[in-house]
Amino acid sequence: MRAVIVAIGVAFLVSLFCTPIAIKVFTRLKAGQPIRSDGPAMHQGKKGTPTMGGVVFILATVIAYVAGHLALTTLPDLQIAQVEPTITALVLLGLMVFSGAVGFLDDFLKVRKRNSAGLNKRGKLLGQILVGAVFGVVALYFPSTMTDATGARTNTETVGSTTLSFIRDIDALEVSKIGAVIIFIFVVMAATNGVNLTDGLDGLATGASVMVLAAYALIAFWQYRHWCADPSYTQDYCYSVRDPLEIALIAGAAAGACVGFLWWNTSPARIFMGDTGALGLGGLIAGMAMSTRTILLLPIIGGLFVIITMSVVIQIISFRTTGKRVFRMSPLQHHFELAGWSEVNIVVRFWIIAGIGVAIALGLFYSEFLANMT
Repeated sequence: MRAVIVAIGVAFLVSLFCTPIAIKVFTRLKAGQPIRSDGPAMHQGKKGTPTMGGVVFILATVIAYVAGHLALTTLPDLQIAQVEPTITALVLLGLMVFSGAVGFLDDFLKVRKRNSAGLNKRGKLLGQILVGAVFGVVALYFPSTMTDATGARTNTETVGSTTLSFIRDIDALEVSKIGAVIIFIFVVMAATNGVNLTDGLDGLATGASVMVLAAYALIAFWQYRHWCADPSYTQDYCYSVRDPLEIALIAGAAAGACVGFLWWNTSPARIFMGDTGALGLGGLIAGMAMSTRTILLLPIIGGLFVIITMSVVIQIISFRTTGKRVFRMSPLQHHFELAGWSEVNIVVRFWIIAGIGVAIALGLFYSEFLANMT
């Protein structure tokens, strides 16, 4: 737990104090966020606000991961040493960094062209597929060779699994490794686009992501305390995952980094995360679902992202089939803006919805554990 707390604290402080520097740098570089001309009129006042702020909390997460590992070296009583970087960390941080890189390219083109078009849909889609495929292969094809402190009970788990999972792997829903990679690509695309669509109001996506990442930190740490590879854990019921302490450390670091960024991103935002941050967070969240074996629990944990994404899908289907729009504007948050709700009201109420989804998911996760322990 000490290493996780250190990572959270370092990520928060780095993000909190480096974001103002990023604001000054991006302002000087004239990296202002272009605003859609067909969007709500009140958004025109945000024109010129620096974007690409996701660079800060992505960097803060990586730095905090290193700090957390340094903290692990001070724990000689750790039952299973995880002081060396793992494939799990490579997959999770790689998903965050390289998904963020796709978003950075999109943001860069928006700033350079001085419009909100950015990277075309095909280019962004190919980038998401490539990132998901590369790290999906790494997650499925590289089993661990880590052993415990006594040199026994080798953990041969991979980061991902060839079975679909809810609270844990569902043996009846097994697929091939290629099928598992394809499913993971879909999860990456869904998560990155879900966070990206949610990132439309000051602090909305950042705050919702804090809740989701904090939930995964709790899930992963609980799995670490009840880990099948831990020789000190003698109960029959345990979790067959790989490097749960690593997962908890990275999830906690990312949540802490987002809280530090939220200080400057909340209304009125002085900087936006941009696609850099939105795609980076989405990639990391997808990795969290895979590595904790909770793929089918993700739509509940990220319930707000699902609702907002579905509002876009419904709007498109309705307009193309009937010529009519269900919402004044999509994504859903803009519908309520045009209905007269204030931005702060929308953000707070949507945070409540995000919190409800997280609470339900954690309740399901813990209730499954209780049911199997009795």
